[in-house]
Amino acid sequence: MNKFSGLVITFNEEENISDCIANLQKVCDDVVIVDSVSSDRTCEIANGMGAKVISQSFLGDGPQRSFGLEHCKHDWIVNIDADEKLDDDLVSELAGLELDVEGVEAYECRRKNFFHGRWIRVAGQYPDYVCRVFDKTKTDFSQVKLHTRIESKNLSRLSGHIIHNSFEDLSDALNRLNLYSDWLSEDLYNKGVKVSGYAPFGHGLVAFIKFYFLKRGFMAGLDGLTISIINAFGSYYKYAKLIERHEQGTGKEESSEKKSRSVCTS
Repeated sequence: MNKFSGLVITFNEEENISDCIANLQKVCDDVVIVDSVSSDRTCEIANGMGAKVISQSFLGDGPQRSFGLEHCKHDWIVNIDADEKLDDDLVSELAGLELDVEGVEAYECRRKNFFHGRWIRVAGQYPDYVCRVFDKTKTDFSQVKLHTRIESKNLSRLSGHIIHNSFEDLSDALNRLNLYSDWLSEDLYNKGVKVSGYAPFGHGLVAFIKFYFLKRGFMAGLDGLTISIINAFGSYYKYAKLIERHEQGTGKEESSEKKSRSVCTS
């Protein structure tokens, strides 16, 4: 029988963490939660369900997940977010998966993104392949603040699905847009990237055309339009904030927190 460890990073996820852990326990022998010092009951709930909970001030998306790998018992990892679950077809597929296939270090899964309770299949929302299963001895996460990826050229694809509830509501979407554009602009600034004053508008316009027209967001009505606008404004603000950072000379270590570690206890 395949041996997997589950890995989830969290911050104030008491509404999602119970379902997430229960879902992972269908295929994983152990589940590791790396919590960014939540102020709600995330740690308490996770501990109560038998997960190993490590408290770590947020290091960035990639570094935070990499930190959790050393606490996972097995080499093969199933890494999902707290608002994601393994669909039944993926649970079955992982149970019968041949893990010793030569050259394969990681597997991508198709993701079903839900918005307002509706599965969105256009606007770049499906199949939306994401790498969620990998061998930690052969690959790792990219060390970026947001939207980390498994760094491997030896990927294979599974037919099973990840279920993802994208946003709680529009306010949540806007809050994330603001936070994520901060992190992305910080990464670009720290890499020394510079752009012209026209870049925010240009990138925003291209993003809207891509998601609304080329990826057929118009077929999903208001939700498709909203998703396309969110992507457009996310791109606009990322580059607008990058220009602002260069003007102010701010970026490196700006939002880094102290790297303190402790184990959450129930």
